[in-house]
Amino acid sequence: MSNSRNDIFVVVPAYNEEKTVSQIIEGIAGEGYNVVLVNDGSKDNTLNLAIESKRKYPDRIFIVSHVINRGLGAALKTGMTVALDKNAEYILTFDADGQHEISDIAKVVKPLQDGEADACIGARPLKDMPFSKSFANFVMNFLTLVFYGRNVKDSQSGLRAFTANAASQINVVSSGYAVSSEFIKEISDNHLKLEEVEITTIYTPETQHKGTDAIVGIKILFKMILDLFKI
Repeated sequence: MSNSRNDIFVVVPAYNEEKTVSQIIEGIAGEGYNVVLVNDGSKDNTLNLAIESKRKYPDRIFIVSHVINRGLGAALKTGMTVALDKNAEYILTFDADGQHEISDIAKVVKPLQDGEADACIGARPLKDMPFSKSFANFVMNFLTLVFYGRNVKDSQSGLRAFTANAASQINVVSSGYAVSSEFIKEISDNHLKLEEVEITTIYTPETQHKGTDAIVGIKILFKMILDLFKI
């Protein structure tokens, strides 16, 4: 199978990410990947900056915008749908806040290109995370195993990849951060082969305040219980 980057689409959800959005999407496009930037109702300059970036890479950057903030899950679903419509062979999700290394994209998509997996998660080593993040991730990994029967190293990672076939089978309905665990559920329910590869852990003061914390974790747990009993 070809290792060309022309068939790889990277979905980048963004809500008020004016500090980093240009660097992220231009960096991805500059490496030869296609970018689907989903502006999720940002109230800052995110959309205008993304439009400026698209002028530099008109054939690589695609922008879609939600009129209101609909949440991470909804933004990812929108972006993945756009990528499938553009005949993507591989679809990745990538955070807009600078917590992923662009060089890790190639590592995460490789098991798919080699035919070894239908989906791949970029796993951040727990030892490299701040304690609050590593503890929350440990708990969520345990809950993911209990509820969905999948033992993963980093269930809450925002860097993940799917083949087009796998992406077309996945139907996430969570609008917020619960989408990360729901991806694991969908992978399990559809009997997709999952691999994990280690990626770089990057944390800044801004990214420390995002992602899964205790309150978000409780909401995700409640959603898992509802799913278990089909409520």
